[in-house]
Amino acid sequence: MQLTRFTDLALRIVMRLDVLEEGQSTTTAALAEQLHVRPTHAAKVVTALARLGVVETVRGRAGGLSLAEGARETSVGRIVRELEGPSEVVECDGANPCPLRTGCRLRSALRDAQEAFYASLDPLTIGDVAATPTRTLLLSIGSGPSD
Repeated sequence: MQLTRFTDLALRIVMRLDVLEEGQSTTTAALAEQLHVRPTHAAKVVTALARLGVVETVRGRAGGLSLAEGARETSVGRIVRELEGPSEVVECDGANPCPLRTGCRLRSALRDAQEAFYASLDPLTIGDVAATPTRTLLLSIGSGPSD
């Protein structure tokens, strides 16, 4: 299974936000620069993370973004499930439907494997994946502007 770039960036953003000091915030532009992505792409991801309640955003001159209260304990599996959506590992019913789709056992096996993938991420929290030694690397990419 392969995550979308969107989900990958979301996980990198929450990990980066996790290492900000208490009361510190950053900007979407700073995150985009630190993570080597387009600011527009980072903005879309931040919007999705805010909608999930993982990131808090404050607009305006004194604004910025930070992890929401309690977000450090959010399950990585939950974030990935929400951002990836209810997708199939393989497309059996698309424009060129698979002739085996009505009696294929592979589709359900792949669905089970996908769920096992998510289940293996469920016990991990944002705090877990941003812990040392990753924390040291996250801090080394710069803290960005503080507001």
